[in-house]
Amino acid sequence: MKNILSLGIIIALSSCSQLDINENPNAATEATITPDLVLTQAIATTASNIVSYHSYGAFLVGYQLPGGGIGGYGDTYTYNITSNTNVGLWNNVFNNLRDYQFIINYAQKSPEYKFFGDIARIFKVFNYQLLVDAYGDVPYTEALQGDNNLAPKFDDDAVVYQALVTELDAIIADIKQYKGDLNYRSLSKKTDPVFAGNLDNWIKFANNLKLRLLVRARGTSIDSFVQSAFSKFSADGFLIDDVLVDPGYQATATQNPLFATFHSSTAGSISTAANYYVPSKYLFTFYDGRKITDEKRGKLTFRNFPNTSIGQLGDEVNNPNSDDYVWYVGTRSADALGVLKGRTAGLPIFLASETYFLLAEAALYGHELSGSASANFEKGILASFTYLEKNATNALAAGQVPANDAANYKTENSTNYLVNYALATTTAQRLEAIITQKYIALNFFHGHEAWNEFRRTGYPKIVNGSQVATETFASVQSGSPRADKLPIRNLYPQTEINLNVNVPKLTNGFSDPIFWDIN
Repeated sequence: MKNILSLGIIIALSSCSQLDINENPNAATEATITPDLVLTQAIATTASNIVSYHSYGAFLVGYQLPGGGIGGYGDTYTYNITSNTNVGLWNNVFNNLRDYQFIINYAQKSPEYKFFGDIARIFKVFNYQLLVDAYGDVPYTEALQGDNNLAPKFDDDAVVYQALVTELDAIIADIKQYKGDLNYRSLSKKTDPVFAGNLDNWIKFANNLKLRLLVRARGTSIDSFVQSAFSKFSADGFLIDDVLVDPGYQATATQNPLFATFHSSTAGSISTAANYYVPSKYLFTFYDGRKITDEKRGKLTFRNFPNTSIGQLGDEVNNPNSDDYVWYVGTRSADALGVLKGRTAGLPIFLASETYFLLAEAALYGHELSGSASANFEKGILASFTYLEKNATNALAAGQVPANDAANYKTENSTNYLVNYALATTTAQRLEAIITQKYIALNFFHGHEAWNEFRRTGYPKIVNGSQVATETFASVQSGSPRADKLPIRNLYPQTEINLNVNVPKLTNGFSDPIFWDIN
């Protein structure tokens, strides 16, 4: 999905100083490009980028891998990460950030667009965390200035995290101060494809983002800042609904990008991922009883569960061919439950289950912001069942009772501390339970977040160096010198290296961890 208005277009328009007699009077000009024309598409682009981030993370944590007889994945198997690997993760997010910065700058000059600017600021934070978690140090204080600075400095990743937390506090305070003021343009479903102008929800969502930042940064070099920031949350609380982007996805035009990537085009052509990818044997142990029994979510997530084709990353000899549409559990002519609900379904960018598990971890380490660790742990599991049991309209499907299913899940695994939190007797076991359940809840929605959490905590557990498929999601062809045989970061794109002398010098993806990767 392309941005309808990029900064490049804006700059080109502003460079025109004389009127061309052949100029189209109906074409967009700098004077007619306003935030209400940009914000919806910018948010839709963020949603599309999330699918790209998920896809790269999904290979790294066992959510997906190429099935048998498929070539061209050598670097994926060996983790040969170079400056030409995953370049869209960097380029597409910075392109998206330019749109948000345009809105922010416009709102500063035209205060009537204040709330548009505030939402753009929230998504600027959202996107910068994506970048830091993938790359570490990034341009922040000198970034997004266009021709004024084509070679911005790279700011320390921990310092950027602090700045993002501080920015969220400022945004929340700004919205709360002015949200009842009629002098500012209101938002609607047309201009706000997330909350349809509900500013209270934007405040709560900002709290969610702050929570994610602080939980991830706890115990790091900025821990004193983190501990102080935990005591300064807005009293408005957290958003405990699934946060969906829905700009009006259509079955015959621009469809849900997750569905497009893992199912088919609007014309019905099967996608590469739907045709070739399978889940890992390691992942299946959290469904088929080897680690956890979870038949209900197994059937809601995988076609033909428990007989879905599964494999191991890099095992080109034994991996089976893919079952077509492996993450689609409906009929081809109708909407479904589970992961891929339909072409017109809203796309989740922050699941309620993740919010609950973040609150559980915060409480585990002494910050009981909204309920105990155990209570939020239980709510996180329930929220995971609930979202999977909803249909394409985000309504609970007929006959589905998530509370009963979550209760049965706990009964089936009553002796397992990964499900029965009361049996976790140490802080390490409790954290393992929380992150393992988050790993399951994020399955095939946000692979990058599962990858971030594994690097940060070491959970879900793997057996370092093992080549047994049920003990690790690491590739059997891994070139990593690390004990876990995994990479730990992305490298900066070659285009950035060529244009900016300030790019940090890195040699591989196995060293120079992100600041919160202290595992």
